[in-house]
Amino acid sequence: MITADNDNRGITLAEAQKMVDHWITTIGVKYFSPLTNMAILAEETGEVARQMSRIYGDQSFKDGESANLGDELADLLWVTLAIANQCDIDMTAAFEANLLKKTQRDALRHTANEKLHKTNND
Repeated sequence: MITADNDNRGITLAEAQKMVDHWITTIGVKYFSPLTNMAILAEETGEVARQMSRIYGDQSFKDGESANLGDELADLLWVTLAIANQCDIDMTAAFEANLLKKTQRDALRHTANEKLHKTNND
């Protein structure tokens, strides 16, 4: 099993992708179809939304339920990495390219957005 190095740097995206692949191909037997994983991604997104609406919104948890936003976000990351593995996507490269795209595109956009400079009292 692949684990994080003991230098307190945590798990890289590449390591996480390998860990997901190892788990799926050993314990999980094989990957679900890409379409099934897409449905699971939608399901997990809904579960994150449910947590957010109860933690930060107006809804409350039912008896016996509790906040587990971190676990739900981890589920979302898991299936995202599984889809990336199936589609032969290096998530480190994809994330770096995405961050660069956002930085170039939005270099001035948000600082120039007056809505973001208003306080809740405005």
